Amino acid sequence: MDSAEQYDKDEGPAQKVSVSMPAGRIAAVKARVGARGFSAYVSAAVERQIQRDLLEELLQAKEAEIGPPSPEVREWAAEIFREAETMAANERDAEDDERDTGSQWRAPKAS
Repeated sequence: MDSAEQYDKDEGPAQKVSVSMPAGRIAAVKARVGARGFSAYVSAAVERQIQRDLLEELLQAKEAEIGPPSPEVREWAAEIFREAETMAANERDAEDDERDTGSQWRAPKAS
């Protein structure tokens, strides 16, 4: 058994792995988080991908069990995703603006 296989996904010591990716993507990550934050950033991205994969598997299993969603449900879900994408883009823009101005102040979020 590989030593990584004996731990749950968020347990065990950190291990070095070799990953190939485009140089531009590496530069973009380093520009965002610095060289010391690179591993944590990549680890978080992998965790998000695992969550997406599990969600896709769950959706496929439910669709096999109860059938595909109605057109109304599909439209509702598409609208929710569009709203989420807009919110994420707005947040990224605000973070970029803050980084550009060097300001550390953040307005409280509405509840």
